Amino acid sequence: MSRPERTKPNSTGVLSALGNKYSAEILCAAGTPKSAQALSEDIEIPIATCYRRIEELVDAGLLTCEGRQLSEEGRRTYIYRRTVDELEVDFSDDQPRFSRKRRTEAKNQLQDQLEN
Repeated sequence: MSRPERTKPNSTGVLSALGNKYSAEILCAAGTPKSAQALSEDIEIPIATCYRRIEELVDAGLLTCEGRQLSEEGRRTYIYRRTVDELEVDFSDDQPRFSRKRRTEAKNQLQDQLEN
């Protein structure tokens, strides 16, 4: 799988990504950097499904690829982390509006330290 490109999220893409089965579980599990394989195992979903959901979440701007790491098998794998901690959807206008509570780099670093 090639490195995912991040596109500018739109409301339809965000709603579509969140509406798919397992997307919320992937976001919850991706509070710390994890590979697709680790997410697949944590949530107990097929790896192909996990890759599809990851791609949708990256396209929606809710998940980001943080780089690569060496797997236990010695392969270089992409690792992902969610970009938001909270997402609010407002349907009161013609188009949905989102307010996001983005994860800060400081929070990511703190959480990484707590995991080690």
